[in-house]
Amino acid sequence: MTAGIRVLLADDDHHYRATLRTLVDSTPALSVVAEAVDGQDAVDRTIAHSPDVVLMDVRMPRMDGLTAVERLGGQGNGARIIVLTTFDLDEYVYRVLRAGASGFLLKDTSPARLLDGITAAAAGDALLAPTVTRRLIDEFTGAGPGRPGRLDGVTPRECEVLALITRGLSNHESEHHLHLSRGTVKTHIGRLMAKLHARDRAQLVIAGYESGLADTRR
Repeated sequence: MTAGIRVLLADDDHHYRATLRTLVDSTPALSVVAEAVDGQDAVDRTIAHSPDVVLMDVRMPRMDGLTAVERLGGQGNGARIIVLTTFDLDEYVYRVLRAGASGFLLKDTSPARLLDGITAAAAGDALLAPTVTRRLIDEFTGAGPGRPGRLDGVTPRECEVLALITRGLSNHESEHHLHLSRGTVKTHIGRLMAKLHARDRAQLVIAGYESGLADTRR
């Protein structure tokens, strides 16, 4: 990507936006293309500027960040969205991922982790804080069977890979767990994304939850 990763900042706190802008603009291959002060502004500017990644606050005036994610997801916008918040908002995590966000991080995440997250999201990877992933697993384990036919066409081995992704394991951890090569794991993930119509890893996680694969007892 010769132009680098283009980032939009959406937060009603001017000082926090300024901090993010300084961090992003001082990083090679990253640049801020626009800023938004509320959810509606975030939707409008995302459509206008077509950023690669949006850093979206949850609590903003006029329209909150979660509603903005749903609006953008519904329009099929290509931007990857990372939701940032100062609060560990359990009740919102599933909703925002289901709406199409690629990640969820707390605002006290280290600068290095945040920058890595922007790069990961732009590449189509999910970005979930470990505590968030664990709570999602705990919440949806035992919540009942997944949607009928959700995994139609998925092979047993692909199902094993999806189960590990759902539980928060990285590709490297999945390789060791299943005794597979890195290339083979990536191939299975690519096929899963095609079969489940998932645009990134976060949506694979959602498919896994909805299909009952978050059961940590397996």
